[in-house]
Amino acid sequence: MDDPEGAGALAAMKSAGLGPVVTRHGPVRSLAEAAAARGVPTSAVVKTLVVRRGEDDYLFVLVPGDRTISWPKLRATVGVSRLSMPDAATAQEVTGYERGTITPFGARVPWPVLADERVLGGAVSVGAGAHGVAATVDGDALVAALRAQVADLTEPA
Repeated sequence: MDDPEGAGALAAMKSAGLGPVVTRHGPVRSLAEAAAARGVPTSAVVKTLVVRRGEDDYLFVLVPGDRTISWPKLRATVGVSRLSMPDAATAQEVTGYERGTITPFGARVPWPVLADERVLGGAVSVGAGAHGVAATVDGDALVAALRAQVADLTEPA
């Protein structure tokens, strides 16, 4: 998707009733820089990762910024013995978003969403479909709007 302002993702968030607080910032080179630009701790930045679980079968995994996917936990939750992360080109093809801008909102296909349990309980900052555009929303409302399955999916980074 060529949406440099994130309009499609933000519109999808608004129509889901999230009422995001939008932050626009310049280029960042790391998650720590993104957190600083958004004025939130790294733990409040939620990464949206695309995971392949089969041929033309993907899912979104919401991961707090200070954590990484625990592959054993994710495999157990999904019930699949083999999972992988697609390359950047494939991730863009199946979501419509470039890596670093991926969000379930307005994605090309509404893949299932899993959220680490630590996304709940406070405000979180999620990417909004374009570089330098983020949305701060309530984590509980985010999970509800996406009908995400919640589980312990991560480990400390």
